[in-house]
Amino acid sequence: MTIRTYIPRRGRVSKRQATAIAEADGLLLPAGDELLDLGKIFAGLSVVLEIGFGTGSATVAMAANDLELGILAVDVHTPGLGDLLYRARESHLTNIRAIAGDGLVVAEQMLPELALAGIRTFFPDPWPKARHHKRRLVTPLNAALLASRTKAGGFWHLATDWQPYAAQMQEVFASSTQWLGGVIPRPQDRPVTRYEATAIHERRDITDLWYLRN
Repeated sequence: MTIRTYIPRRGRVSKRQATAIAEADGLLLPAGDELLDLGKIFAGLSVVLEIGFGTGSATVAMAANDLELGILAVDVHTPGLGDLLYRARESHLTNIRAIAGDGLVVAEQMLPELALAGIRTFFPDPWPKARHHKRRLVTPLNAALLASRTKAGGFWHLATDWQPYAAQMQEVFASSTQWLGGVIPRPQDRPVTRYEATAIHERRDITDLWYLRN
């Protein structure tokens, strides 16, 4: 993957976040190019890949609501990584693992084929300018890559507050023979993310999409 789908963000890392990142208890996995043994890491649980998790509050809430599902959370934002790890430990959750990195690179280099039960991508960068559309996460190439890592019947749940991006997502999936689905009502069990709360306050419409691996 040579095109970044995110903007590297600078942010001050607090002492609490730095301590959470430094703790060596296995919740933070090193990024690399060796395939992960998800069965061993998650003790046999089915695993969902979450690409981008912000502050991690929604991720922790979903993990707590389904202890029989493992969550592999990947993000490039260091303060958010520290928040996620702190929250996971505070809630005594053992079904979360995190990686600091690009979710697409992790999928390509570290995940075996057909390893995932699902994918979650909530409020990815919409890259609104036309010249930047190539940087969007949801493209035919990326959809094919993630399909190759997802079991038959596995899901990809997406949400966005940018309606042109929602329309493009539907176009990408409609052209794919590997994903079937479309727009769904907002699931009541999907926690409101910090970004989503801002979007709601600013009266932007939220679109949830759900696709199944064909």
